[in-house]
Amino acid sequence: MNQPNAHHSGQFCISDISINRLGYGAMRIVGDGIWGPPKDVHEALRTLRRLPELGVNFIDTADSYGPYDSEELIREALYPYDGLLIATKGGFVRHGENQWAPLGRPEYLRHAVLQSMRRLNVERIDLWQLHRIDPKVPRDEQFDAIAQMQREGLIRHVGLSEVGVDEIQAAQQHFPVVTVQNMFNLVTRRHESVLNYCQDQGIGFIPWFPLGAGDLVKPGSFLDRLSKRTGFTPGQIALAWVLQRSPVTLPIPGTGKVRHLEENVAAAGLQLSAEDFAELDRLGQAAPETPGPGA
Repeated sequence: MNQPNAHHSGQFCISDISINRLGYGAMRIVGDGIWGPPKDVHEALRTLRRLPELGVNFIDTADSYGPYDSEELIREALYPYDGLLIATKGGFVRHGENQWAPLGRPEYLRHAVLQSMRRLNVERIDLWQLHRIDPKVPRDEQFDAIAQMQREGLIRHVGLSEVGVDEIQAAQQHFPVVTVQNMFNLVTRRHESVLNYCQDQGIGFIPWFPLGAGDLVKPGSFLDRLSKRTGFTPGQIALAWVLQRSPVTLPIPGTGKVRHLEENVAAAGLQLSAEDFAELDRLGQAAPETPGPGA
């Protein structure tokens, strides 16, 4: 088998930026509960520095991961980001481990962008995503603030997270939506219509928690038998299924360990047969959803 390389996942253009479709989510390089620094800073930095060697050139983070630690580690490990697209998110505030609260007041969103620019040491964020639409603030006010920052050159491209089709369409009245980041995997399919809309519109769809397979991993299951037959782990097969689900899917599996990163990237080299893909699709649609790991 070829050496693991995200190039094998295929390429996608986020507007004018070409990336390899298998990316990396930087939520797991911080402490437990997505709070504070990692227990093993050296391993976290080693993992980040391994990314370009494995062809991973799309990295997704957020100011709320830590908070702040993820962005700072990315700068320490990878600045000046040659050939890399560093995407970040804002609009969530943290009060403790596994505690998240949306905050979409325009002045706060501007503060979030400026502080992310400082931590990442960039003059413009190439892809900034609204982490959540704050239900307490009119969404047009949030979208107007983002559009203004894009006009000023603080943001190059804009994405949304955990949204429905109607919210994407509302945002498109203010700025081009180039990516949508929703929870999606083999057994979590409630955003299937959003994915279909993104495919029709040429919008990148970033599935977070893409390794989820729920009860399908049980011993003796089809996924378990397929794993034994192919030599790939159930998680790698689930990730390969997400990649094959649509040409616009940009999965971002996350980890703070080099070994696990290499295992994830190896999934880019797995091409499921049409029959295996269809059977996984059928089983995934019938399976109960698996709760996600957080934001």
